[in-house]
Amino acid sequence: MQKLIDFRTDTNISPSIEMMEVAFKSPLGDAVYNLDPKTLELEEYAAKILGKESAIFLPSGVMGNLVALLSHTQRGEEVILEENSHICTSETGGAAAVAGLMLKTIRSQDGAPKAQEIESAIRPYDQHYPKTSLICLENTHYRYGGIVVPIERFKEIREISEKYHLPIHLDGARLFNAAVYSDVTVKAFSQYVDSVMFSLSKGLGAPVGSMLCGSRDFILKAIRFRKMLGGGMRKIGWLSACGLVALKDPNLYSRLLIDHQKAKRLAKEINEISGINVDLLAVQTNMVLAYLGKEVNRLSLLKFLEKENILIAPLGKNGLRFYISSDIEDTDIIYTIEKLKKGISI
Repeated sequence: MQKLIDFRTDTNISPSIEMMEVAFKSPLGDAVYNLDPKTLELEEYAAKILGKESAIFLPSGVMGNLVALLSHTQRGEEVILEENSHICTSETGGAAAVAGLMLKTIRSQDGAPKAQEIESAIRPYDQHYPKTSLICLENTHYRYGGIVVPIERFKEIREISEKYHLPIHLDGARLFNAAVYSDVTVKAFSQYVDSVMFSLSKGLGAPVGSMLCGSRDFILKAIRFRKMLGGGMRKIGWLSACGLVALKDPNLYSRLLIDHQKAKRLAKEINEISGINVDLLAVQTNMVLAYLGKEVNRLSLLKFLEKENILIAPLGKNGLRFYISSDIEDTDIIYTIEKLKKGISI
């Protein structure tokens, strides 16, 4: 029987045997009272590799971003971010509904606003205006196909943030993918921001969780907001143990590089099919955005592929989004291309 090939997300990686063995042997304690040893170890290690003073474990990246917004700002203030950023488009309006913030969005071609564009968006003091309080960045940028914001852009934006005394928060859900593409460590990016969230449950392969890192004072605020949002969990040592295995994997960077190489292979093969195209230059990490010609019925194609045990996420009006994770094998790519050719020709 053909196995299910799920390109919809990179959160579907099966936990490794090592993760499962380590997890269920880990001691448990109450993490809300800082008594869970594996959670304390994970938070300390995450802060270290990101170059920050402190870190906390959260159940999701969406909560991590919202906690960061709450910790950096006050209600009624304004946050600058790119118009297609995940915080703006895909976190159910939490910035407004929960944090009471206004969003000042900047349009960009590649998900990375330029420093001068951010500077232009900063409000001058005026009793009529909301106060600009935070700059948010995203790396990799999922709406633009997992492209990487270059380190030089971070450096330039940091200079603006320091000029106006504004903190920067980084939605780094797939920051390790950005580091692999740029051939640097994650610390090379995080040095230019005040706080950073990254996901343990995407390409890193842990079953659950995200980390939020920053200064000690920032994390003390974040702990209170995490509790407010229901993210203060108790005996989570098993989950934290999985996160530690993921982060300490000596092959982590090389494994993510393999994901990137598979994505490029998939993109190239897709681009050779009539009726569908990919911008190959935009395939930088583990995501592929493909666009169907007007003659192709996307709904019919997706239904056909689903019957063939292939799941792909729709994107916009005529697009498809493929995520590559370590569970996607070379044979899966070959099979998918074969079925795409057949489905498009029907």
